[in-house]
Amino acid sequence: MEGLDTELSVELARDLGVQQDSVESSFTTPVADLNAPRCDMGMFAIAIVPQRLQQLAFTRPDMLSDLHAVTTRTSAVVRRWEDIDRPGVAVAVQAGIFMEPVMAAVLKMARLVGGAPPASLERELEAASVDVFMTDYPYSRRLLDNADRACLVNPPAPFHVLTCACAYDHAVKQGDPERLAQVDSFVQRIQRDGRLLTAARRHRPSDIVHLR
Repeated sequence: MEGLDTELSVELARDLGVQQDSVESSFTTPVADLNAPRCDMGMFAIAIVPQRLQQLAFTRPDMLSDLHAVTTRTSAVVRRWEDIDRPGVAVAVQAGIFMEPVMAAVLKMARLVGGAPPASLERELEAASVDVFMTDYPYSRRLLDNADRACLVNPPAPFHVLTCACAYDHAVKQGDPERLAQVDSFVQRIQRDGRLLTAARRHRPSDIVHLR
């Protein structure tokens, strides 16, 4: 494992004086995994959205990301943000995550296509089954680093900024104020002592780091 989440989870374990044990999860199962409990906290870019706030507790935010669109460099359909919501445009989102209801509410003329995992969306874009798919900043950066034909389309103004916490978030189950206070205190420390910004610069999401 590598990346900002991984580095900060090591720092968290060191601060708490405990041994880190990574548990595999996914964006569709954080509530179940934390409440089971299969793990003590979630630390893998879980967006803070109303549905999750009803079932999980989150630390203070230290990352903010807007929505971004990914198309191909040769696309004749989507070249600017304004091209997305037009008749005949197929806009894909990963099924079951926060972007699906957001785009369903926003799109008036384009066709929304619910997808599977991000890799499937990339294949659908390459096969021209969809014209564009929506993602967030960290995933868009990873994609651009690894896909030569991908092209990022940014909104001309803030579109739907997400409030998230450490490396997007730390989440814990509700009803455990002591654990939440421990992790929230950690987030505050790394915001102040430079560890968050240093790690963000190393893993490239420094553009969306939130230090207050």
